[in-house]
Amino acid sequence: MFNDIGPLELVTIVVIAVLVFGPDKLPKVIQDVTRTLRKIREFSESAKEDIRQELGPEFKDFELEDLNPKTFIRKHLDADELGLKEIRNGFDLKKEMAEVTDAVNSREAESSPAASGSGSSAGGRIDMTKRPEGPGGDERPPFDVDAT
Repeated sequence: MFNDIGPLELVTIVVIAVLVFGPDKLPKVIQDVTRTLRKIREFSESAKEDIRQELGPEFKDFELEDLNPKTFIRKHLDADELGLKEIRNGFDLKKEMAEVTDAVNSREAESSPAASGSGSSAGGRIDMTKRPEGPGGDERPPFDVDAT
């Protein structure tokens, strides 16, 4: 319940409580607060039980925390009915990156003789600037039917 309260904050709360209520009334206030928290917890549990009874036996394992979208998704994905673990384990990122690197390196090796043979002033170096390549004079730009 109070997972994000540190020790210094807890000491500060205790000191302020002693200053506000005084050492004589503080035990009575603590009893009243704990009694109120117990009543709220009992009310919450009875409300959950009433909801479960109204929903019927098919929802007997229903938890109100399941209504949180993150919890709902985590619960259903951890069941692994979709086979996501096999997909995740079957994907080797290092292997895929090595294949992409090899493909890029082979494309550079194929295009570098053509670039150096055209008499470029770069002395056989590859131009790494990002210049937009427009279509030729009579060439139309690519058209994607699904995009329109």
